[in-house]
Amino acid sequence: MSTEVLEARATSLRAVWPAILGLSVVFLVEMLDNSVLNVALPTIARELHATASDLQWVTSGYSLLFGGLMIAFGAIADRYGTRRVMLIGLTLFALASLAVLAVRTPAELIAVRAAIGVAAAMTAPGTMALCFRLFDAENLLMRATGFISTVGLVGLAVGPTVGGLIIQVLPWQTLLVLNVPVVVLAAVCIRLGIPADDPAHRNRTPLDLPGALLGTATIILALWTASLAVEDGLLAAVPWLLGTVAAGVGFVVRERRTTHPIIDFALLKRPLVGAGLAYQAALGLGMAVLAYSVSLQLQLVWGWSPAQAALGNLPQVITMIAVGPLVEGLVKKAGAHRAGMIGAAAVIAGLLLYGLLGRFGYLAIAAALVLTAAGMRVVMVIATVTVMRGLPEDQTSTGAALNDTGQEMFSSIGLAVTGTIVASALSGSLADLDAAAAHGFENAVTTATLVLTAVCAILAGWAARRSAAPSLADHGNR
Repeated sequence: MSTEVLEARATSLRAVWPAILGLSVVFLVEMLDNSVLNVALPTIARELHATASDLQWVTSGYSLLFGGLMIAFGAIADRYGTRRVMLIGLTLFALASLAVLAVRTPAELIAVRAAIGVAAAMTAPGTMALCFRLFDAENLLMRATGFISTVGLVGLAVGPTVGGLIIQVLPWQTLLVLNVPVVVLAAVCIRLGIPADDPAHRNRTPLDLPGALLGTATIILALWTASLAVEDGLLAAVPWLLGTVAAGVGFVVRERRTTHPIIDFALLKRPLVGAGLAYQAALGLGMAVLAYSVSLQLQLVWGWSPAQAALGNLPQVITMIAVGPLVEGLVKKAGAHRAGMIGAAAVIAGLLLYGLLGRFGYLAIAAALVLTAAGMRVVMVIATVTVMRGLPEDQTSTGAALNDTGQEMFSSIGLAVTGTIVASALSGSLADLDAAAAHGFENAVTTATLVLTAVCAILAGWAARRSAAPSLADHGNR
């Protein structure tokens, strides 16, 4: 594959298959790395004599650094080369995963997971930024984006099951060591399939290090506050919430005063960028309430086993995978603006169906999962393309990081809101619900779902209005 062909932009996915394969594998590893290890937590607790707090940090250490550092590394990638930062991140990912073989204590495992989280944050912004480097045609961008995200969704669906089978016959460390050959494959494909970074397309402004530190602190504190609110209640999270607000205010003040901000707030005023981020925020809230509530309802209220509950969630995964190839056709027929509205309407309808009728039988839950999954799949692709299309070429990595971080933060907020409403309605443990407590749980889930659905509808409506009349600045960057 010659650099000249790629620089002229490809006319099909097949023409750049090594690049698409590499980017898909990167996204797959990012999606899998936390969920796969979750199945091994009981084994890790026994072998390393880990406490519940240790296990929480094994999982949250990765997710906090992954979510918190994406914007900072996106800004670094825009200045020093997106492809270069991704390849460095993949190298660190492989080395950190291999280091698990030397782990003997919970603290060492937490350090390994933290290093993997940093590496994932280095690779994540480049996935979509490098994809957009390959194509000009919007249908190809949607097709490539849909394919990459489908690979991640398939992995997310089968990963825990495969992980559970692996630890039946092999040590739990295998789950991380297997990252190494996968990451090597991704690095080789990206090095061969994507041309080296062009210095002419880099962001030449100095890196705002204080802004990066404040932004990272804000995101990490926000994610940690949301996690505490779910685990220990809203009161336990209040001090951290105050810290989040203080860091956020400091970040905004810094970005408005500095000559070269890490995030130019003027970009958020662009219709395409604002609309895409609002759609992603709505998706984060919608996914959160279903992720928290459905499995709990199936197991705690209806008495399903964990395996049955996993099967009960399959309609969502299957629909997301099946709808992926259809998004391009929908956009071609209806246009991106109308397709986004259709997808958002499906999400809102599914949430309403679950909130109002989910307690009366699984058929309503399955229908809600199908509706929300189909709508999310459409909106997810359109929102990503919308945000990336609205950005200057020298800020695509930062934009991709902002896109992913926004959805993750609103998902955490949605989990916190749902968990807090459920906790406030129940006085005892979720592990043993009598009939009255089960009824209270269902009422709380209905309340949380309807509250978040209303917010989703407001965000989606605002996004639809913003995307209806994009400015010239949104189109003049590519």
